Amino acid sequence: MSGGTRSYEMARRMVAAGHDVHMVTSYRGDDKFGRDWLQSVEAGINVHWLPVPYSNHMNYLQRIKAFIRFAFAARRKAIALKGDVIFATSTPLTIAIPAVFAARKNKIPMVFEVRDLWPEMPIAMGALKHPLLKYAARRLEKWAYFNSAAVVALSPGMKRGVTDTGYPRSNVAVIPNSSDNSEFKIDLEMAREFRQKRPWLGGAPFLVYAGTFGRVNDVSYMVKLAAELKRIDSDIKILLVGDGQERYKILELAQEVSVYGYNLFFEEMIPKKEIPALLGASAMASSLFIDIVEMQVNSANKFFDTLAAGRPILLNYGGWMHALVEKNNCGLAVRGKPVSEVAATLDNVLHDDSWLRDAGLRARRLAESYFDRDKLADQLIAVLERAALGEQHDFSAIAPITYL
Repeated sequence: MSGGTRSYEMARRMVAAGHDVHMVTSYRGDDKFGRDWLQSVEAGINVHWLPVPYSNHMNYLQRIKAFIRFAFAARRKAIALKGDVIFATSTPLTIAIPAVFAARKNKIPMVFEVRDLWPEMPIAMGALKHPLLKYAARRLEKWAYFNSAAVVALSPGMKRGVTDTGYPRSNVAVIPNSSDNSEFKIDLEMAREFRQKRPWLGGAPFLVYAGTFGRVNDVSYMVKLAAELKRIDSDIKILLVGDGQERYKILELAQEVSVYGYNLFFEEMIPKKEIPALLGASAMASSLFIDIVEMQVNSANKFFDTLAAGRPILLNYGGWMHALVEKNNCGLAVRGKPVSEVAATLDNVLHDDSWLRDAGLRARRLAESYFDRDKLADQLIAVLERAALGEQHDFSAIAPITYL
């Protein structure tokens, strides 16, 4: 499913390593399957599904209700499944509730994975305003960490967020999102077919954004960029692929500034298996967020997919990935730069075959050297195996940060 890439890819590698894996998750479609648990086997993973309607179009209150409903049902399911170790991967932070109670009931260790810093993000976005809610969320965060044998953070900044609560640094392993290097190796025929199905692309280079259209994603940045590219008479096209709460607002903005259908195009979300063709056909991909400190610690899948595809990447926010791009010269790190300057630079580099080739090669090298899915899955499995033994261990040493 979209959004489930990390859990699925890591779990199937656990199965390949000889482990018996049960995944307790939600079915996020409509409610046609009722409200009872379903079970299936996916790539050797025993998946237990609870139908819980959820989408990026929901407001924060609706999402929280969905999270809480799932948390209490998942508690009973996890207790019944038993096991040797419980791995709880968040967001949302409420995922710790069933995990901690099941770990206590069955007297087994828990490992908690932090994929976004909650509650820092909803507080920064204004979703959690009431002092009591903020207090409760911070207590839940600390409770989740201190009931864990180890914590897995997806970036160095997330590790700092965890250890700022007083949780031991040696118990935190940093295992970022990963590059699926074999799946994303460029297939020129697939790339050609992608372009042929979209005659509006012509022979022009295009920049792609594939992801969520949410408040934090700042996809309106692409509308401003398209308007500036139009002003300087560039032939560069921009393709926005995905869905979310802000999609129609961004579409309307594109129409207002007369770039919709001219050099800015929209498509619905596409399956993960089609993303390699999309990236292969593009000249450059992008990762976008509003530039607030809380977002700078993120570990966006689209960033690592772009590296794996050997394509340069454009980032409009700061943080550790911005530093990676600058250090490795594998794209454009444009935080704080005027859109007019970014458009001029983009028009230059996207018509420079030598720059595109070299930046793409450096992106792929970064993916292979540090972020290969198989290598990072081995690290995660090592954390879980050590935790299951119930021994004290320096978990941070399993996944050293050597890329910054």
